[in-house]
Amino acid sequence: MSTVDIHGITVGYGSEPILHGVDLTVPTGTTTAVLGASGGGKTTLLRVIAGFLAPDAGTVRIGERIVCGEGRAVPPERRGIGYVRQDGGLFPHLDVAHNITFGMRRAARRRGDRVGELLELVGLPASTASRRPDQLSGGQQQRVALARALALSPAVVLLDEPFSSLDTALRASTREAVAAALAETAATTILVTHDQQEALSFADQVAIMRGGSFSQVGTPHEIYETPVDAREAAFLGDVVRLPGRAGTDGITCALGLLAPRADVAPGDVEVVLRPEDLSLTDAPGCPHGTVQRITYHGAHALVQVALGDGTLVAARVTGRRAPEPGEQVPVSVDGPVLAYPGSALG
Repeated sequence: MSTVDIHGITVGYGSEPILHGVDLTVPTGTTTAVLGASGGGKTTLLRVIAGFLAPDAGTVRIGERIVCGEGRAVPPERRGIGYVRQDGGLFPHLDVAHNITFGMRRAARRRGDRVGELLELVGLPASTASRRPDQLSGGQQQRVALARALALSPAVVLLDEPFSSLDTALRASTREAVAAALAETAATTILVTHDQQEALSFADQVAIMRGGSFSQVGTPHEIYETPVDAREAAFLGDVVRLPGRAGTDGITCALGLLAPRADVAPGDVEVVLRPEDLSLTDAPGCPHGTVQRITYHGAHALVQVALGDGTLVAARVTGRRAPEPGEQVPVSVDGPVLAYPGSALG
């Protein structure tokens, strides 16, 4: 069993607390993405789990074993953890084969019998073994770094923003290869990232870090569809935020009378929609507006529309079906909406 249980982890540098009583459980063989803004404590948490940093309070348990806390501090090399850094951390003077086998016992390093297997696992050809890091692309270097982390069959793999330095296309292909390799080994994995799409697409569970603790932990679908507040919704992707008034028959706002996804007390509310919740098609009672701007992304386009009362909203449509600026369009809402108490749109 390699479940990772984190309880009450608190870390401070001087008088400044970085982590405040952090709790998290990562079930055996699953992947959790710790998502948050840069400087929010994500890497600090990873360093505590790995054993590179001692917390001020709290415990980390891997399986049945406490590796830090309660008077114990298991050294990093005895925790059964593989660690992949943002830059890969490969040794420039060693070829790929020697980078991968670096942490193995001497006899295993001499045989090199797992190099081909590990390269295949991370989607690299056997010929890569004789190359130096400077002869590899950034994506290949990250795959080699993962192969090295997996060489000792760790129970837990920690990924510290390993794709952030790659370009968009390479990031996607490398992420898919890494995810496939981790699934093959059934390692329990924790990824820290500030990339929302990366977290949602890569992980079984997402933990949102805000202000040194987790504001929400859940599946990617739960996190995206039911964020705890409007601020978190905006952090996870594009949103349309509107003041509204909740009553017994629904929520009234600039887009008409809308149904809430969950019960909300009567009074002022903040309505939160995703651009994909809006459609430029006619529906009973829906408002019309004037297209102000089109932001074209190829497969889709973001269409900014000014409603009759001056309210600006944005709808996401298929790129080839985008209207022209100045065109009059209807704006309807597909399905119930999120609503949070209060009227401030900060």
